[in-house]
Amino acid sequence: MPQIHPSAVIQGDVQLADDVRIGPGCVLFGPVALGKGCELIANACLHGPLRMGERNILYPSAAIGFAPQDIGFDRNTPGAGCVIGNGNTFREGVTIHRGKTDQPTQIGNDNYWMAFSHAGHDAIVGSNCIFGNSTLIAGHVEVADRVISGGNVSIHQFVRLGRGVFISGAMATSLDVPPFFMVTGNNIAASLNLVGMRRSGMSRDQIDTVRWVYRTVMRSGLPPKAALVSLRERAGDPLVDEYIRFIETAKRPIIHGTGRAARGAVSEAAAVGDGASE
Repeated sequence: MPQIHPSAVIQGDVQLADDVRIGPGCVLFGPVALGKGCELIANACLHGPLRMGERNILYPSAAIGFAPQDIGFDRNTPGAGCVIGNGNTFREGVTIHRGKTDQPTQIGNDNYWMAFSHAGHDAIVGSNCIFGNSTLIAGHVEVADRVISGGNVSIHQFVRLGRGVFISGAMATSLDVPPFFMVTGNNIAASLNLVGMRRSGMSRDQIDTVRWVYRTVMRSGLPPKAALVSLRERAGDPLVDEYIRFIETAKRPIIHGTGRAARGAVSEAAAVGDGASE
């Protein structure tokens, strides 16, 4: 039987695995489903539609599944909700908002969300990521696996963060960040996440390939289309192909590798905004 504190409030269709623990002051508004080993420590709030896998831990004041922060969105519209994987930790004050399209906000497995970090509506987050305190992930952002952010990081709407990206504390990006690039300034990636590559088990040859891609895209002075031509000369290498796909499918500009101003960043940001939405 689930362990439910007498002060918890459960409304609507709520399905709990047998070993789920619901602590004091928690509130669940169904439809909500929690898998084996989930624990809400205290004062956590869940709002459906929400489906959560196994072994997820929610600390006090975590709130998942509530309506998007969009003044034009009817908060009574359930939408597609949220889908959460397994083994995630949501520390104090974390907020994850449900989708407002026909796709749910999606969180993968084994992510660590530090205090007051946030993912907006329709965000898609992979697995094995770490988000520092007060990291802000706006609506429609796509985050691949093994991304790490420092504290007080801001990610603009519709931005994509590639696999293994590292974002230094207090930095922001309104531009797409290719895999394993390190964001060292606002809209600037002046380095590579070498530590992350080594920890992921990449060989020296693979790391050298990423270095070559970085130099080609960030340091050669080539415009993106010309840089793609150079990358395609080594097509067939799985790592190079990953970068080719990332750049070819970009809807926002690719981040810069130098300290120059982000060309068109302000106008781009204004063009994709949707009212007061995240």
